[in-house]
Amino acid sequence: MTGDIRAAAAIAIMAGVTLLLRVLPFLLFQEGKAPAWVEFLGKYLPHAIMGMLVVYCLKDISLLHAPFGLPELAAAGLVAILHI
Repeated sequence: MTGDIRAAAAIAIMAGVTLLLRVLPFLLFQEGKAPAWVEFLGKYLPHAIMGMLVVYCLKDISLLHAPFGLPELAAAGLVAILHI
């Protein structure tokens, strides 16, 4: 396989998997009748994931060495202000 054919095949496979993952919930669950655990995950998981991403992004800040985490604090503050 040449590089172009391999790239096109990879894109087609990724597009098919993405489409399947988007359509699968509609095929599995009838309209408005998702199980309670799916409703629970849909309610709480996005907040947990965002919290985990914030912790991951801020985990390597050094408060003992210059610039003492000021760029990260400024960026987090700006994101919070823009969100509000």
